[in-house]
Amino acid sequence: MIKAATVLLALAGMASAVQAQDASAGRAKAAMCMGCHNIPGYQASFPLVHKVPKIAGQNPDYLVAALTAYRKGERKHPTMRAVAASLNDRDIADLAAFYAGLAPAAAAATAAAAPAAVAPLLERGACSSCHGADFNRPIAPAYPKLAGQHRDYLLAALRAYGTERHPQIGRANPIMSAQVKPFTVAELQTIADYVASLPGDVRTVPESRFR
Repeated sequence: MIKAATVLLALAGMASAVQAQDASAGRAKAAMCMGCHNIPGYQASFPLVHKVPKIAGQNPDYLVAALTAYRKGERKHPTMRAVAASLNDRDIADLAAFYAGLAPAAAAATAAAAPAAVAPLLERGACSSCHGADFNRPIAPAYPKLAGQHRDYLLAALRAYGTERHPQIGRANPIMSAQVKPFTVAELQTIADYVASLPGDVRTVPESRFR
């Protein structure tokens, strides 16, 4: 785990070197994003059915890392790959700045103890060692805020890390892959349900609010 954490921190340092640039420029570039990520409850139907993630208020360095991974094909998703392939590094940084600034950060709160059914699963996965005890303040800016995210998206993301040799589903992250593979789908669902229930910063901000 120490070695894994060292690798993760090194990757986070690399991602944070790509600083978010111009939120106003990102707003002008976000037209292709708003049709999914700015509609509350909008549901993707391919290649899996789940709500699209809330990204307003997300860490900008994480958004940069995620879009870059889609562009490289390290994250498999046909629509996101097509969108990311049209973006250069500056576009990605501007979009990340725009979405990160759409929702203000919440006041710090003391994390309550996890229920007995989920606590051993979180400990086994060492989830809080990267994503923070409250899952809203990860230890490095290239890691996502997870608290309050859609539960069906969280489950889809967790399962994608454990999916191999699928043409349209999968995420090439060896550390996350190793973390999720020992879990059953039911256990991953329990984790996703708990994390989704926590208060967090991430939101879906309707497009009409900033027209």
